[in-house]
Amino acid sequence: MSARGIFITGTDTGVGKTVIACALVRALRAQGVRVAVMKPVAAGATRTPSGLRNADALALMEAAGTGARARYEVVNPYCFEPAVSPDIAAEEAGIEIDLGKIRERFSTLAAQADWVVVEGAGGWLAPIGPRRTMANLARALAVPVLVVVGLRLGCLNHAQLTRLAIEARGTSFAGWVGNGIDPAMARRAENVRALERLLGEPPLAVLPYARDGLGLEALVLTELARRLAQRLPLGERREPR
Repeated sequence: MSARGIFITGTDTGVGKTVIACALVRALRAQGVRVAVMKPVAAGATRTPSGLRNADALALMEAAGTGARARYEVVNPYCFEPAVSPDIAAEEAGIEIDLGKIRERFSTLAAQADWVVVEGAGGWLAPIGPRRTMANLARALAVPVLVVVGLRLGCLNHAQLTRLAIEARGTSFAGWVGNGIDPAMARRAENVRALERLLGEPPLAVLPYARDGLGLEALVLTELARRLAQRLPLGERREPR
């Protein structure tokens, strides 16, 4: 059987994709699951003796643990130094992002794990080239998409647009998670209820504001992992069309 895969996108940049992805990885590992991680494209990196390293990719690898650690270049095939849109960073570096290469790296990770948690960059339609976006990347991997909704003013519009764009690509929607990124958000509970109505289903989890991701409730993420496992039976990964 093939590994379960999940692609984590967000309603915007800075909505907590990495925090949610890492917490999900830890929750899955706590259940005895072998988890691999992937950050296919990252813009914003530090020069090290080993090469460019992106903080999000390193956080994912740390969450996966040393026993599940793969080579950095497999986890993060495309890493760019400037913290700009990936398409701009790739153009400046003279590099074309190859979806075939990313699929190969994903297959390598999937062969060694029960789950592969993939984190996108920016939002669903963040460009990665002149004619390609994160949506094309997710579709190339043929895995369901989990949307992190940053709970702040404007989230009702952003969440609906993201859901509609996912459906327009024919990509499987795994569900959504509400992440309390704005501690001062007014009518937060009312917005969550509105999101449930507008997106047509309840959230898989709603997380309170937690500075730098600290203090996330383990039970909430464990329940998220359990619900995703129920939605994504082994071997459900579809081939891209």
